[in-house]
Amino acid sequence: MSISRSLPARRPFTGLHRLAGGLCVVLFAVSAGFVLATPALDHLQDLAESRYGAQGARRVGDWQRVLAEVQSLSAPEQLERINTLLNRQLHFDDDSAVWKQSDYWATPLETLGEGAGDCEDFAIAKYISLRLLGVPDSQLRLIYVRARIGGPRSSQSQAHMVLGYFPTPEAEPLVLDNLIGEIRPASRRPDLFPVFSFNAEGLWVGNRSTADSSARLSRWRDVLDRMRREGLQLNP
Repeated sequence: MSISRSLPARRPFTGLHRLAGGLCVVLFAVSAGFVLATPALDHLQDLAESRYGAQGARRVGDWQRVLAEVQSLSAPEQLERINTLLNRQLHFDDDSAVWKQSDYWATPLETLGEGAGDCEDFAIAKYISLRLLGVPDSQLRLIYVRARIGGPRSSQSQAHMVLGYFPTPEAEPLVLDNLIGEIRPASRRPDLFPVFSFNAEGLWVGNRSTADSSARLSRWRDVLDRMRREGLQLNP
């Protein structure tokens, strides 16, 4: 993951609920007004097997099975099951090792097929899973953060991505993370410092843009395009 190391210091994760409200600036829309259609998932396991072999097909099949099992559960239960499944199914590895590229955003099929990904791939897979379960886009944000490393007194941080779930527009978000298995409210993640957030509707920042926001959204559009080619359609 390659967010510029020169980004200014950010406030801690507390108060992130503002990202869901009118205090944030929408820089430009990505597929604004679009929602995930109910896709035909049956072919994905065959596609995974042709690309990644039996183990990749098994992981995709397990994912499909959990999606079916949790369809009727409450949103908190769905979050817990999806977060646990993907954190256990996947192991963390850098893009250079998995994809032989410095920065690659993978679709859920690609991530599950390989069984590995970086923090962006974990967050994207969780976001898409919850959208397929009918969680509204307005309640989900992929959030770029600076994650403090080395303990509470450390001044070191690294670029990271998590998924935020907002029960209501003004609510404190719950944070789904591959670093910590427990889903925690933002106030219990003082190690995370938000930079900007996005979903299929647009990109939000506090009060100023980041230097590479357009490039980041182009990667997001590319993920959505590849998903459509795999059969996960975005329809008006």
